[in-house]
Formats: sequence, C-alpha cells, structure tokens
Amino acid sequence: TKGCPYDNAVAEAMFKVFKTEFANGAHFTSLEQLKLELNDYIHWFNHIRMHGTLGYLTPVEFKKQAL
Repeated sequence: TKGCPYDNAVAEAMFKVFKTEFANGAHFTSLEQLKLELNDYIHWFNHIRMHGTLGYLTPVEFKKQAL
C-alpha cells in the first residue's frame, strides 16, 4: 500500500544486495557488456541464489511453491 514502510525496506535490502554483490568494484567497457552481465546476475539471483528469508529457496522455487 502507499506509504507502507515494509515496501521500502524490501527495496532498500534489494539495492544493498545488488550493490554489494554486483556493482561494487565492477567496471564495464561498454553498455552492451553491462547489459549482458546484468542479465546474468538477475538470472543467477532469481534462479540459483538461495535466500534465507525464503526458506533457503530461490525466488522462482518459492513462487512455484506458492502457486
């Protein structure tokens, strides 16, 4: 809902993970290289990386269980 502090907490946590795991210290020689590596990171984050808050499942596995 609008103004819900929990929405902001989730977004802030995601940006922290993104900055520490992907962007921190990364150098890209072109926009195309950035796009490729970002797509790889997003795929890894959603399909391979286990999340403790999701019962050590990937987001895709967690969503499949919920359905």
